[in-house]
Amino acid sequence: MGRFDPKKLMASYAKAQHVIFDIRKYGASPNRDMTQALKNAWKDACASTNAAKILIPTGTYKLGQVDLRGPCKALIEVQVDGIILAPPNPDKLDGNAQWVKFGYIKFFTLFGGGTFDGHGQTTWKHNDCGRNKNCKKLSMNFGFGFLNNSIVRDITSKDSKNFHVNVLGCNNVMFANFSINAPATSPNIDGFHIGRSSEINIIDSFIGTSDDCISLGDGSRNINVLRVTCGPGHGINVGSLGKFTYEEPVEGFTVKNCTFRNTDNGVRIKTWPGAPGTITVSDLHYENIIMVNVSNPILIEQDYCPYNQCSKETPSKIKISKVTFKNIKGTSATPDGVKLI
Repeated sequence: MGRFDPKKLMASYAKAQHVIFDIRKYGASPNRDMTQALKNAWKDACASTNAAKILIPTGTYKLGQVDLRGPCKALIEVQVDGIILAPPNPDKLDGNAQWVKFGYIKFFTLFGGGTFDGHGQTTWKHNDCGRNKNCKKLSMNFGFGFLNNSIVRDITSKDSKNFHVNVLGCNNVMFANFSINAPATSPNIDGFHIGRSSEINIIDSFIGTSDDCISLGDGSRNINVLRVTCGPGHGINVGSLGKFTYEEPVEGFTVKNCTFRNTDNGVRIKTWPGAPGTITVSDLHYENIIMVNVSNPILIEQDYCPYNQCSKETPSKIKISKVTFKNIKGTSATPDGVKLI
């Protein structure tokens, strides 16, 4: 599980005497927009020299786009007990960013049992980004960028307009008891997308969406997925890789004690043919996995070319090595349980 010990971090939070920053004291109230109240609370909490906790109590709150950044002067928590609603109108959000973004923070915790509802149903019919390079980008629910030694737990991401969670440039971050809920009919909506990050642990979580439950981009190192249920969705994927020249290697990926239910794929590695990328992919391990009616339980696909966006005449240049599959059982929805292309 890497060098990060989440129990020690959680114990340090428990011992810390937190200063409470209740958003109600900043003017927030249920059924109203709390954007400015949260920004003001974050500014004060981040500047606190004592451990700080921002409290969003029970109730339903409206929230516009926020980018909550550090560095902060001490430990900082955000406790969300309520339901947070994104603007239904996608024009109210910048699709090049995320709806709720946390960045450049050490020793951060987001927790509390709350739900972040992205109101994606109103926009999915406009999402054709899977096949249209000139599409209007829709905003993801969460962006976690350049976090260190942090925890996200007991949080639900619901009906994001785009991907649910983007993890970029993070190190030693744990997602625990994290739920992602979106119907199979939502278009091109990944659960977690991880890139240029290391020591990321996703444990004891449920992911139901229309596309990849978890996808690894380039530069992902030492990623662990334990006791996760995936479905509906397209499985847990490494890639796609190799489409661009300046990509970084993927090294160290463990998927263990997981269950896939009615997914299009189970565990999958996908790389582009006819593309410039030349990175290596190594040390991938899949163990103790149950497949329930999964169309492609095990798939290594080095001719990945959706919507004919490339040529298959030139093979993929991505080198894959040290991949193990152990104790994977269940049912396949197609005649081929394993495909190695």
